[in-house]
Amino acid sequence: MFEALPELASVVLQQDQTIEQAPAIPASAAAALAVGLAALGTGYAQRGIGAAAVGAVAEDSDNLISGLIFTAIPETLIIIAFVTIFVA
Repeated sequence: MFEALPELASVVLQQDQTIEQAPAIPASAAAALAVGLAALGTGYAQRGIGAAAVGAVAEDSDNLISGLIFTAIPETLIIIAFVTIFVA
């Protein structure tokens, strides 16, 4: 399988001079895909963090602040994704 990779890469990287090259997907679709995947990653991370934070708070109420902070940390991924859409 790995022997075919150089041949596949050379076929993919070939550029035909007669056909105008265009991106595979438009910029707005790429931005939507980036934010959507970032949101999925954030949800997946918060699934485990939220459960652990609720368990920690149930045992000791002093863990509320750290649980909230750890739950909010993955949300910065979405904030960064939105910023990159508007900046780029």
